[in-house]
Amino acid sequence: MSNRLPVDRVVDEAGNASWKQSPGGLVTALEPVMRAADGAWVGWAGQADLELEPFDNAGIRIVPVPLSEADLEEYYEGFSNDTLWPLYHDVIAQPGYHRVWWERYVQVNRRFADATARVSAPGATVWVQDYQLQLVPAMLRERRPDLLIGFFNHIPFPAYGIFSQLPWRGQIIDGLLGADVVGFQRVADAGNFSRAVRRLRGYTTKTPYIEVPGTDAVPARRVIAKAFPISIDVAGFQELAESPEVQARARQIRADLGDPETIMLGVDRLDYTKGIGHRLKAFGELLAEGRLKVEDVTLVQVATPSRERVESYRQLRDEIELTVGRINGDYGTISHQAISYLHHGFPREEMAALYLAADVMLVTALRDGMNLVAKEYVAARSDEDGVLILSEFTGASDELRAALLVNPHDIDGVKDAILRAIEMPRQERRKRMRSLRRRVAENDVTHWSDSFLATLRNTRGPGGWAGSVLPDEVEWTLERTTKR
Repeated sequence: MSNRLPVDRVVDEAGNASWKQSPGGLVTALEPVMRAADGAWVGWAGQADLELEPFDNAGIRIVPVPLSEADLEEYYEGFSNDTLWPLYHDVIAQPGYHRVWWERYVQVNRRFADATARVSAPGATVWVQDYQLQLVPAMLRERRPDLLIGFFNHIPFPAYGIFSQLPWRGQIIDGLLGADVVGFQRVADAGNFSRAVRRLRGYTTKTPYIEVPGTDAVPARRVIAKAFPISIDVAGFQELAESPEVQARARQIRADLGDPETIMLGVDRLDYTKGIGHRLKAFGELLAEGRLKVEDVTLVQVATPSRERVESYRQLRDEIELTVGRINGDYGTISHQAISYLHHGFPREEMAALYLAADVMLVTALRDGMNLVAKEYVAARSDEDGVLILSEFTGASDELRAALLVNPHDIDGVKDAILRAIEMPRQERRKRMRSLRRRVAENDVTHWSDSFLATLRNTRGPGGWAGSVLPDEVEWTLERTTKR
């Protein structure tokens, strides 16, 4: 279950509707699992006020949940993306706390839970995805106590001092504790959740367990709260990047940019958590100080449109485009542009070509659950070249330690990292990239889904595991992921 279905509705010129698979990594990871299990995927079809009956697509039962314009405004744009999103990203922007948004969030979560309860077979496994649906696990458990329920939070889970600002903090905790396994991107996120449970509910916690006491009507339960860092389809992305067409396109991109000595690349959703402004400030100062020359270095910034109906996102776009225009006006020449700014999305083939063309990848997020762009760049570089500059505030930094790690708020530190990346000897670049590629290959998206589902399967039974001894398979999974 996820907010969006794994398929997109396409209407041709004649008005005929059809469905195509969404390109996201989550779909890539779970599609074979869902097909093998004869599974159903519950989610919104992406269009307001669209009532659709369940249907089959590529061996998966698709169960659409309708959302109205009011649902989108209050549940999605409101509570999910103007309350939870900024709160969970360390209040980089001020969250809005509106009771009408919360009430709509409860209503929509209940609608998702009802739809899932109706289509789930006896004893079925349900995997709920992400922050839009945090109340669903408890709602499902109330309706269908026979179900095995997992939840995965794709974004950070904040420290208690931040989370406690949420007026409905207790209800969110109770909602998540309806799951048998609650997964997070980072060990720190799982720890933040366990601390919130202790502070708000007083339950006993001993990593990775949370003991949920029973009542006269409901037995006591043991919940697992643990990190399962998500990844990408490494083999598929590497195969794509090695194709002759993508290789040729990468050479063409360099030629189109005037064959500069160094191409730097940023790829982000246009979101205030991504640190695009910090990156541009560092680059602009390097040009102003004469430490970089526009004839030698070009920055390509891809900023994929995001939540353009939300005012704060419209303001962010204006700020970024104003900064790009100022830097290009101050330092560009007739034949060389300082920044090539692209405000639209690209297909995977074009993204792979951009990764191959880039000498330096800049990931300067202020807070990020994982950041799969960093892993895609590494997977694309089978030539063992290129340098990754990575924010220490991303989940990816826990694994990709051979990157140049930076604090994006430290503009001087970012500038020094950029210069170090540009001047790095070939031997050091190869050594770092080999290390990064080994780590990404070890923990691909299949490993992520397999390890989560193995942990979830082994909680089967009243109250989860008996005693404190883990089954061998789960003990191995926990130990292996912790070491990583």
